[in-house]
Amino acid sequence: MSDRWYSEAVVYCLDIDTFADSDGDGVGDFQGLIGRLDYLARLGVTCLWLNPIHPSPNEDDGYDATDFYNVDPRLGTLGDFAELLHQASNRGIRVIIDLVVNHTSNQHPWFISARSSPDSPYRDWYIWSEHEPADRHQGMVFPGEQHETWTYDRTAKAWYYHRFYKFQPDLNIENPQVRAEIKKITSFWLQLGVSGFRMDAVPFIIERTEPGNPNSPKDFDFLTDLRQHVQWRRGDAVLLAEANVEPDQLPAFFGDGSGSGNRIHMLFDFMLNGRLMLALAREDPEVIIEALRDTPKLPTGGQWATFLRNHDEIDLSRLTADQRNDVLAKFGPDENMQLYGRGIRRRLAPMLGNDRRHIELAYSLQFSLRGTPVLRYGEEIGMGEDLALEGRDAIRTPMQWSYQENAGFSTAEPEKLIRPVIDKGEYGYQHVNVTAQRKDPRSLLGWFERMIRTLREAPETGSGSTSHIDVPMPPGVLAHRADGPTGTMVFLHNLGTSDVEVDLSTLAEEAELPIDVLSDRNYPEVGKLDRLKLAGHGYRWIRLRLGHER
Repeated sequence: MSDRWYSEAVVYCLDIDTFADSDGDGVGDFQGLIGRLDYLARLGVTCLWLNPIHPSPNEDDGYDATDFYNVDPRLGTLGDFAELLHQASNRGIRVIIDLVVNHTSNQHPWFISARSSPDSPYRDWYIWSEHEPADRHQGMVFPGEQHETWTYDRTAKAWYYHRFYKFQPDLNIENPQVRAEIKKITSFWLQLGVSGFRMDAVPFIIERTEPGNPNSPKDFDFLTDLRQHVQWRRGDAVLLAEANVEPDQLPAFFGDGSGSGNRIHMLFDFMLNGRLMLALAREDPEVIIEALRDTPKLPTGGQWATFLRNHDEIDLSRLTADQRNDVLAKFGPDENMQLYGRGIRRRLAPMLGNDRRHIELAYSLQFSLRGTPVLRYGEEIGMGEDLALEGRDAIRTPMQWSYQENAGFSTAEPEKLIRPVIDKGEYGYQHVNVTAQRKDPRSLLGWFERMIRTLREAPETGSGSTSHIDVPMPPGVLAHRADGPTGTMVFLHNLGTSDVEVDLSTLAEEAELPIDVLSDRNYPEVGKLDRLKLAGHGYRWIRLRLGHER
């Protein structure tokens, strides 16, 4: 793997509390995850991204922290976490954790002190206004559930700012003490052994909030400062950021414009995610081609993180109204499947009608596009969602390990589980679980293992350049390539349902004994690349040539 390990990684995202429970209290924990590391290693995972692990009232699934220097006691102790890092490292798996420092819980000691008196040393750690701000009802992140971004506090006798829920007051990034504290938090966890951080809501972290100004300026210099600090503490640490902003704003999150990648290492590719969903809905790859063509040029070391499903809803806010309606009609037609007027709160398998060929096509496409793939826990076995749960919790149900009660997640009584397991219908744990699929080499889990192994043998997919192959194609077919020092891969994906034939003979001169390395079925030999068969919802990964750095 290259020095920039993150460019060739396979990232697996999970909630500790819904993954594996070792002590029977109904909540997943660090020891439970340690017991499942061999499973993740076999799957091919090289990096774990852990959703919030800090102490919290859990009014927002842990994104409302009360202590950034400890772990939620339900999950175990700091000693357990240190052991997790050690055991993961033994298996070649790195660990990154959520860094949620745009706000705290209103139960955090800092805020309790801040609201108690204007003379509190923590007063200026938060954002206050003595008068009701004119933009009080603007900028809500959770429309329908959240009604304002400024709330009056009777004890403080002032309004405090909260971009998210009112129990999550925003920290004041303009305060040098807050900046220093954020650096100290990163230092603490890097010293314990984490390989970096997934930074939540980065545009809000760097927002220099001005009461009454809904478009407050952003302080990108803090990202430069934080990147330098993190890299001095651990040279190979990575910052993976969530910044769902307009395309022309994205380059500023990677670097200062001088060509240096001196800010965030990786950004989640929200633009591509929305277009992937649209392409699958319309069975037309044109919007993906546009995304590949229009992607901002990244500085050296900059990297995209691709995903189909993450821990939140599928956010379609970057699509046009017509495009969004097409995706919702196809994948989330019922109002109960939608969230915040912009997204879908479902897992991919049920969105695609549990059609195995369609699921394989979608993930083959994601994993072969430029960037580092991120996989949400349970997607590798085709888990479903529980729409009876509120909001985002629909896709945060316990991992389904076996036929045992509670899907093998916990030995607790069902009513004590942190969330109910899915136990009815075609996605119930009786039908969808790791044990069943482990015994079947033709299972979705078996396919994911093969696909990820193949990806690991094609590092140019993550660390090289990706481009659309611009030759005439049958309707619904996307052809793209990945080029790097290790060689060239060609990928074909048929988003339509009809069998087709593709002519890529223009690549013949570059080819050196081209061969299929992954495909949805056994196809005739690649030959001269002029008559490549491709089934409906089919895909082919073709090794065009090997490079000199093998």
